[in-house]
Amino acid sequence: MRMSLLRSVLCAALVACAALLALVPTAGAVGGLPTKGHWHPAPSTAAWQWQLQGKFQLTAGASAYDIDGFESTLGDVRAIHRHRHKAICYLDVGSWEEYRPDAAQFPKSVLGRRYEGFPEERWLDIAHFQKFAGIMEKRIEMCAHKRFDAVEPDNVAGWENKTGFALTRAEQLRYNRWIAAQVHKRGMAVALKNDPKQARQLVGDFDFAIVEECFQYEECGYYKPFVEAGKAVFEAEYELPTAQFCQQAEALDFSAIRKNVELFSRPWEPCDPLPEATG
Repeated sequence: MRMSLLRSVLCAALVACAALLALVPTAGAVGGLPTKGHWHPAPSTAAWQWQLQGKFQLTAGASAYDIDGFESTLGDVRAIHRHRHKAICYLDVGSWEEYRPDAAQFPKSVLGRRYEGFPEERWLDIAHFQKFAGIMEKRIEMCAHKRFDAVEPDNVAGWENKTGFALTRAEQLRYNRWIAAQVHKRGMAVALKNDPKQARQLVGDFDFAIVEECFQYEECGYYKPFVEAGKAVFEAEYELPTAQFCQQAEALDFSAIRKNVELFSRPWEPCDPLPEATG
């Protein structure tokens, strides 16, 4: 009798624990830090801010901020979150930058041609990304530890450029999907940065898109699959005035802004009308 009673008590306790666990959102662990289900930005014309240079500062009217993963601090991300906005971590995953603290860790065999216009950068041989996969994983971990909501992996269209390597479409797809999986594994959303001709194939792997000058170069149509899938497209123009693209952006449900190519905090011209500053 006593043994049967004990079994009943234990079974009841186990059922109660299981019920409690069922109420806890699915989560992963990043270096001991819990992470909740990742962000899923929907199509919207709400303004976003893109600042990769200069001291970070909040911008009235922005709902999401894309800032440099290495240069930003946990304090910067906390400041964004205090205003209930989202923080996106910029990382270069397709080219090598000589000024990054982990630059010496890349094997020389994966360094290709200089990136046109950026003499301090060289393309990476993403066909053999296993040689530097550990470095990229540490970079993504850094974003997670700083509590970013998402990652912008840059230069993921090497297959269309003169990299010094004979990269194929299939190799680029494999690498891009691997990057997306690593970001998701650490509880963050991931953006497809450019790579327009593969956007339709990658829409299922990425949560939103970040696009440069698609109105100027008439490439915005490539990103319609994201909007059709209920995923946001954050777009930036450098040369066109807002009068020449904002109406089209609104029709497409793109969140579009005008910036200068240096990507300081200013100038910043969003298409969406700015609300009054709250102080």
